[in-house]
Amino acid sequence: MSIDITGRSASEIAADLRTRIERAELTPGTLLPSVRAVAADLGVNRNTVVAAYRQLAQAGLVEARGRGGTRVADRAAVAQEGYAPDTVLRDVGSGNPDPALIPDPTAALARSARPVLYGEPVIDPGLEEWARAWMADGLPHDDLRLTVTSGASDAIERLLAQALQRDDAVALEDPCFLSALHTVRTGGYRAVPVPVDAEGMTIDGLRAALEAGVRAVICTPRAHNPTGASLTADRAAALREVLAEHPYVLVIEDDHFSLLSRAPLHSVIGASQRRWARIRSMSKFLGPDTCLAVTASDPDTADGLGQRLTPGTTWVSHILQRLTLALVTDHAVREGIERAAVHYAARNAAFCAQLTARGLPVSPGDGLNLWVPLPVPAAGVREDLMRRGWLVREGDPFFLGDGDHGSFLRLTVHDLDEASATTLADDLAAAAGVLRGSGRSGRIET
Repeated sequence: MSIDITGRSASEIAADLRTRIERAELTPGTLLPSVRAVAADLGVNRNTVVAAYRQLAQAGLVEARGRGGTRVADRAAVAQEGYAPDTVLRDVGSGNPDPALIPDPTAALARSARPVLYGEPVIDPGLEEWARAWMADGLPHDDLRLTVTSGASDAIERLLAQALQRDDAVALEDPCFLSALHTVRTGGYRAVPVPVDAEGMTIDGLRAALEAGVRAVICTPRAHNPTGASLTADRAAALREVLAEHPYVLVIEDDHFSLLSRAPLHSVIGASQRRWARIRSMSKFLGPDTCLAVTASDPDTADGLGQRLTPGTTWVSHILQRLTLALVTDHAVREGIERAAVHYAARNAAFCAQLTARGLPVSPGDGLNLWVPLPVPAAGVREDLMRRGWLVREGDPFFLGDGDHGSFLRLTVHDLDEASATTLADDLAAAAGVLRGSGRSGRIET
């Protein structure tokens, strides 16, 4: 497709392309001419075209994909976690914790209310004292600072905003947690994929991303969403060694499953890292509506994060902070969180055993969800399961690139009873064409 761009200045070139995009003359995914080609055609300096493309990227109209060129951005909504609206199907793709296992906050809430006025400490002193020991686990830094934000996604957004500019590159696990992918894309940053295997983020993938010039790395040390992978001690050590060569790259460690995880924490934050942050949210064990996360970071990053909080939400509700503290320090609540952790692991392992027995080998990993590899395209399996009464989530939205990454489903099955789990396992195996020895019919014909 030939695009006749007009203009002599950066603003004129950007305005011409913006008009074409807004009028849908240039559709999402359209590859724009190279900077060199536009500069030659218009007889302008290459830096003028670079500036024009940067203006469009900052407006979210185009995406710079390195060697893949600059393309018109797809402004469609990024897939999000949660129950699907307006469906009569049984939703087993939501990514939600079991509401029956979320602690009742009623009694703790009564002890959490007192007036807080402007000028008081941003972090409740009691929560800060408790969280400091919790967040320091395994960190080789004594000078950590704590910040409280409205959840992990809020922390990631603000951490990136205080350190990066639009079009800067960020290394993301591939496949990737949906909220992190959404945050990076809406922030106007370039996502650089780092493959994930059974031991977590790969060494060669991280090295390649750093060589490509990423300015931040977001890593899930355990219970990776969606795959359930957790870093082994050897893999984490190797990743720290690679990162040690880039001490000023911002390393963000999202330990989202923390108190529920069945895997030990092996951190990627090394002693030589100068810019780093570890985030732990409360959403998995206290519920998604507990919009609170604690971030431990180096002092400079903490200062930058604090400045990003100042123009917006100056502090997270102290009622919420004290409620969180009351819950996580309550012996009965902590016992309940441990029971929830055992329940999630046991139900996921049992369902994996059912699928494996039916010819779909699956490893349970760690976390709320299961990552199910399929021998056939996921779209067909999803449609078949819808006809059987199930709503599942395909794996494609979790991947950054468009390459051949395999076919997967991500399932949330921990709240199914035994009968429902057996029915889903049978239906899934039948939809994938691998059902063995159950006597049930195979793929439904339409």
